[in-house]
Amino acid sequence: MPGSGNPYYRGPVTDHFDGTRFFNPGGIAPLGFSDVLRWQLGGGRIAWPKRIVSPFPPAKPARRIDGDAIRVTMVGHASMLVQVAGVNILTDPVWSERVSPFSFAGPKRVVAPGIAFADLPPIDLVLVTHSHYDHMDLATLAALHAAHRPEIVTPLGNDAIIRRRIADARIRVLDWGEAVSVSGIGITAEPCHHWSARGARDRCMALWSAFVLETPAGRIYHIGDTGFHDGINYRAAGEKYGGFRLALLPFGAYEPRWFMRGQHQNPQEAVAGMRLCRAAFVAGHHWGTFQLTDEGLGQPLEALHAALDENGIARENFPALSPGEVFDVPPA
Repeated sequence: MPGSGNPYYRGPVTDHFDGTRFFNPGGIAPLGFSDVLRWQLGGGRIAWPKRIVSPFPPAKPARRIDGDAIRVTMVGHASMLVQVAGVNILTDPVWSERVSPFSFAGPKRVVAPGIAFADLPPIDLVLVTHSHYDHMDLATLAALHAAHRPEIVTPLGNDAIIRRRIADARIRVLDWGEAVSVSGIGITAEPCHHWSARGARDRCMALWSAFVLETPAGRIYHIGDTGFHDGINYRAAGEKYGGFRLALLPFGAYEPRWFMRGQHQNPQEAVAGMRLCRAAFVAGHHWGTFQLTDEGLGQPLEALHAALDENGIARENFPALSPGEVFDVPPA
């Protein structure tokens, strides 16, 4: 049983766990309730449409993708289907209409999922990066378990949250630096700069992470959420792994900067991260599905294009994926 007031995890003190809560070494702690009120009452939010239609029709993925191909199909927000080496992987899958503890309130989906749930191919592996509702959707995980029984890989403590809904879920749990192999894909948990919570009393009691995937078609670096953190984690990943054929990087939900900079990077920082981690290509996500922050619907895309142009990076090397869009990753 977890101890020290943590309902999810008990373990030794480390450089990112104080015995009760996880933290970002040398980083920015999540701001408090008074700061949340200051932000929410600040009046800077740009309204989004209540509903939009993706420029791409709902995708109907192939059952498997083999050989040297890597194919990414956008579901929405941080939910992507990655098909590589005959293995089907979902990242932070969310098919629910809201990302909230409530079915009647909270951020609501403005665009339909880019893959109908019934059109999913067999799912072998699910990556859950952390416990926030826009990344850990227990209703979707339960549906995936019933239909596909995938293995779930997630950082420390998140398994306890998932098992409250799915007692017999197949879960592999990792601390930063630990690795497992699933269906021939090597998966290592690596640091990112974020935090976690499902409610008001469990802040930072489950770990957050990025994942590095070692595949026969090349190395993939997946980050669900992160603050830029002076590029420390990107630089370390680039040095440790020597580069990536593909990185899945967030670039939305970043305003106002005084509040969001410790948890969500902006488009300029995402482009800097691409260079620091030595990614040949990036699939951009975490935008255009749920309004979590103040910026307008199209602002992340405009800022991303400006940052790519400024850095001399072709826009097709860092597409901002929309629901239903398919990105066949070129050879590195």
